[in-house]
Amino acid sequence: MITIEKLKAFGADTETALARCMNKEDFYIKLLGMGLNEPRFEQLGTALDAKDYGKAFELCHALKGVIGNLALEPLYKEICEMTELLRAKTDTDYSGLYKKIMDMRSELLAM
Repeated sequence: MITIEKLKAFGADTETALARCMNKEDFYIKLLGMGLNEPRFEQLGTALDAKDYGKAFELCHALKGVIGNLALEPLYKEICEMTELLRAKTDTDYSGLYKKIMDMRSELLAM
């Protein structure tokens, strides 16, 4: 089960996240589950596979907001990097960065 201690070890800024949730740990954990189960993670992969970089940018930018609000700093950093790369909509290989994002998400979901 995911805990504040595990999130801190991951690198999350739990103090900021909890403050956003009125210091209600159960509420934060609930939001965390909702954010990590966002279908946009998979939709991003589909858009990248289709080379629909406009759609991929929109999805990644939305995830940036969700993950940023949850203060999951290591994952947020990677999503920010992908968002900026996609902003230019250039045809490049995003697979390594996408895999890293999905692996970090899986790590969090497994806590």
